[in-house]
Amino acid sequence: MYERIITRQGKIAIIGLGYVGLPLAVAFAKKADVIGFDINKGKLKSLKEGIDPNGELESSELQGLTIEFTDDKEILRNAEFFIITVPTPIDRHNNPDLSILKEATKTVAAYIKAGSFVVFESTVYPGVTEDICIPILEKISGLKVGNDFKVGYSPERINPGDKVHTLSNTTKIVSACDEESLQEVSRAYKLVVDAEIHQAPSIKVAEAAKIIENTQRDVNIALMNELSIIFGRIGINTYDVLEAAGTKWNFLDFYPGLVGGHCIGVDPYYLAHKAKELKYHPQVINSGRFVNDSMGGYIGKQVVKQMLKNGVTLPGAKALILGVTFKENVSDIRNSKVFDIAKELEDFGVDVTLADPLAGHEDVENTHGYYLSSNPFDNGRKEVYDVIILAVAHEEYLNYSEADIQKALNSNGVFIDIKGVYRRELKEMSYWSL
Repeated sequence: MYERIITRQGKIAIIGLGYVGLPLAVAFAKKADVIGFDINKGKLKSLKEGIDPNGELESSELQGLTIEFTDDKEILRNAEFFIITVPTPIDRHNNPDLSILKEATKTVAAYIKAGSFVVFESTVYPGVTEDICIPILEKISGLKVGNDFKVGYSPERINPGDKVHTLSNTTKIVSACDEESLQEVSRAYKLVVDAEIHQAPSIKVAEAAKIIENTQRDVNIALMNELSIIFGRIGINTYDVLEAAGTKWNFLDFYPGLVGGHCIGVDPYYLAHKAKELKYHPQVINSGRFVNDSMGGYIGKQVVKQMLKNGVTLPGAKALILGVTFKENVSDIRNSKVFDIAKELEDFGVDVTLADPLAGHEDVENTHGYYLSSNPFDNGRKEVYDVIILAVAHEEYLNYSEADIQKALNSNGVFIDIKGVYRRELKEMSYWSL
């Protein structure tokens, strides 16, 4: 397989062109012939025009590549190495929703042949690849894994908005159904990864490794969030405490904040689901999820308390929320907890305005029913607010002066700085952070 790829006799098909699939397709296209498959026609149109709808890649990075962007399943017949990178979300009951992964697997199953390789990158709980995906591949194709085709699992580690830790310089975990496949898949990924290729002893180990990466982070952030609630009641600043505690060499570097998106706020539920299947109740994981999922409501209530403390009249107060994406410097609003803050404020009769330089206006309006405002600090803007909430620390929001912020606030207004980015700069105004 490897030799056919590097000599361009065989093609690589990337299934799903989101934050994970597109960078992978671009990287492989520099070394091999690539098919980029996605069912989103709007996304494909943008990509063919050299525009990354995710906002992660520059147009120059898409120029001069021979990726065949398509939603035509028949084109997949020309591929020999398939990489599935579709989302694995949760449903409204916080249970794993594998429907997209199953459909992608069915699509690939119809076009694999003897000698094909199928590698899954989507985040799943241990056992999904072998117990759910492989049976689908075998049933539809009529082929047998190991004998006729090979399967691997290599969890994605893309961090949206992060220009430092990239596909190329991040260690890649690789696993496969047998030793021969493991070596072939490792060689293929080495085409695009300069860092170490870590060969996991089994597919389940690789699946588990990915799921605990984000679960560990979720639990640690939950601890910081809980500490911030406690310290708030004591009357001390959480960041001052963390700065002092951080002087010890083994103190872990985590901070309080909103946890959303398609990874950290989702993956622990996958592991919890598997634990429950095994008749074990994962108390720490579930507690972490409960704390982090409740932070939007908690922050909303703290905002109301700060306004009342300053003599702001409710209802009828005006609030401006800066940033609605799930994290800074990305356009993705999936599972963003900022909207929980907005809804909490509206329950108290607050008139909420939202702004974000990166989020798609239509996406926000269609998903949450809010219209995004333009930059509230543009010259000529005369709107003033009773509270301004810096919810997402986009780079664009990090260079305002205290005077800039004061111009947009009423005299008794409050500045809410969730992640504490301005805590050393603001001296004259009413201020609160986690």
